[in-house]
Amino acid sequence: MSKNLSALSFRKGLEKNLFEKMVESSDKTGTAVSDDLKTIAEEYLIGDAITLGTVSFYDFLKKENEGKKVFYCNGTACMTAGTQDSLKKNLQKHFKEKEIGEICCLGRCHENGSFQFKGINYSGKNEKDIEQIFGGEDLPSSDAYNVASNFKKAVLLAEFPGLEKYYELLKKLLGCNPVSLLNELKASKLRGRGGAGFPAGIKWESCRNVTVEPKYIVCNADEGDPGAYIDRYLMEKRPHSVLFGMIIAGYLVGANVGVLYIRAEYPDSIAIIEQSIKELQDKGYVGDKIFGSDFSFRFKIIKGAGAYICGEETALLASIEGRRPEVGVRPPFPTEQGLFGRPTVVNNVETFSCIYHVFKVGGEAYSKIGTKSSTGPKLVSLDGNFNKPGLYEVEMGTPFTEITHNMGGGFKVPVKAVQVGGPLGGIVPIDKIKDLTLDFESFKENGFLLGHGSVVCIPESFSILRYIEHLFEFTAAESCGKCFPCRLGSVRGQEMAEKARKEDYKIDPELIMDLLDTMEVTSLCALGGGVPLPIKNALYYFKKELRPHFKNQTQTIKT
Repeated sequence: MSKNLSALSFRKGLEKNLFEKMVESSDKTGTAVSDDLKTIAEEYLIGDAITLGTVSFYDFLKKENEGKKVFYCNGTACMTAGTQDSLKKNLQKHFKEKEIGEICCLGRCHENGSFQFKGINYSGKNEKDIEQIFGGEDLPSSDAYNVASNFKKAVLLAEFPGLEKYYELLKKLLGCNPVSLLNELKASKLRGRGGAGFPAGIKWESCRNVTVEPKYIVCNADEGDPGAYIDRYLMEKRPHSVLFGMIIAGYLVGANVGVLYIRAEYPDSIAIIEQSIKELQDKGYVGDKIFGSDFSFRFKIIKGAGAYICGEETALLASIEGRRPEVGVRPPFPTEQGLFGRPTVVNNVETFSCIYHVFKVGGEAYSKIGTKSSTGPKLVSLDGNFNKPGLYEVEMGTPFTEITHNMGGGFKVPVKAVQVGGPLGGIVPIDKIKDLTLDFESFKENGFLLGHGSVVCIPESFSILRYIEHLFEFTAAESCGKCFPCRLGSVRGQEMAEKARKEDYKIDPELIMDLLDTMEVTSLCALGGGVPLPIKNALYYFKKELRPHFKNQTQTIKT
């Protein structure tokens, strides 16, 4: 069935994109219009149930979103900062309850108190500021945070030298053999920065080796991890590093189209990327026969509609096609059968941003940066509970304490743990920070996960049981629903945690471990399969705090 829908969507192509039609239908009212969905279904030769089933999945398209005027962030960083209860009370002074919606996450984790109004994101505002914003005054949407690098000369954070100078490297590379450039990328040992850490060179080579055409390059800019704003920074402050990387990817694998799937929660990112692409078009740096070569490349931006699962590559591709964004079974992998069933490279924003430096210094030189297995620079975002919250560039292998205590300045409030890598990342107790270095291997060996590189603090005053409940709750809300372990297991876990927190109920350690093991082993993707890691970390490292909520209080909770 999904192959048929993919083929029907392909008939219209990217310019008349099925998903975009559905999004456009919701722009005025906040939910897709039934008559529009019928018209769209007829145009694309699909059933009404398909369009209705698709729009009902997305936060910003489904019926519950109708009439919403303001959205407050329900992400992890804002939750642990304790800013959202007072924010919601302020919102209730200006809006009816049914006009207030929730959104996750706006990437304003550095100062919290985040909300979106009339398509503009705000954070860290006091009551007077909020009064001005809703009173119609043009209050600037400030977004200041610390940005620094521990390199002698910044890499990803390097100042942009101007369009012509920056794209001189592109002109040079388009005169080189793509296979030799691919070997250069493999020599760099660059690993994807989206969380999985898969070698970029091997992925791109796999796509190049498939002879089916057309091929696609897809930038996964659906940075949905609460606490992360790395991709947002790159798209808004260093957009050409992202676009350059995608163009080179197209040249190396034989693709002529690059798709940026950018989350709707980042309106500034969408606008700035659009402007940057226009700059390239005006200069002739994208389009037909770039720099007089035989290589042509164009971009397409697609705005998301509120679905965390679209950060998973197969769900993202299904979304672009206008299908319900459910996780696909692999193999085949996207490099063989991806967008519209064609060979597709999917990487995230930071991965594409690394490409410029790989070819500027050469693959061998790039491989010398960082550790043997984790090469290059890595961006890390610190939340508002740090004294110096912000975005930091570090060499892979940097002691984690240098980031949290030196660059980040330590904590504003007493903190008992940090979660690294989003809601699927490990929960690191404070006394374990000293044992870690910022690389894939160190985190894995110590039972954690580097993931995307976001760092969210868990204050001492914040209940670890409430945090466990939040992780289950997040998974339940964002599950695509395709597999039962994730869809049902997350709900059962959330119910257990909430009941233990609010009632005289004791959790059975054996029961919750069976639940977590089942989710970990049998879930289709990293959402249901990944959330057991931080919960197991919490159960193991915070046994004393959790013991009153468990049966057999003397029994050791295993991980």
